[in-house]
Amino acid sequence: MKEPVLTIDVSHPPRHPEAVEQELRDALSFVRTSPVLRLLKIVHGYGSTGRGGSTLATVENWAFRERNRLRAIISGESYGLFDENTRRMRAEVGQYEDSDLGAGNKGITILWVK
Repeated sequence: MKEPVLTIDVSHPPRHPEAVEQELRDALSFVRTSPVLRLLKIVHGYGSTGRGGSTLATVENWAFRERNRLRAIISGESYGLFDENTRRMRAEVGQYEDSDLGAGNKGITILWVK
């Protein structure tokens, strides 16, 4: 069985926000039309300042604008078995291997796609 997650890295190499948003749009469209995929895992990094970078802000703002096409937006620091959205999502899409689960990784965001 294939994993239900598509992982994209929008932080390497650094890109302009419009390029990041285009990649996010393309990936969301791909997941929505896939018979297998239900999740979009976005690697955006956390910025060199340790406070989150511009790519993180771009991803968060874009996901908020697209929230009507998503079942949940799960930040990397929340992505764990104690998070209600994570538990519901994994119960529905399956228990796939993910090294970021429970790791508190601030450099990722998981989108559960409708």
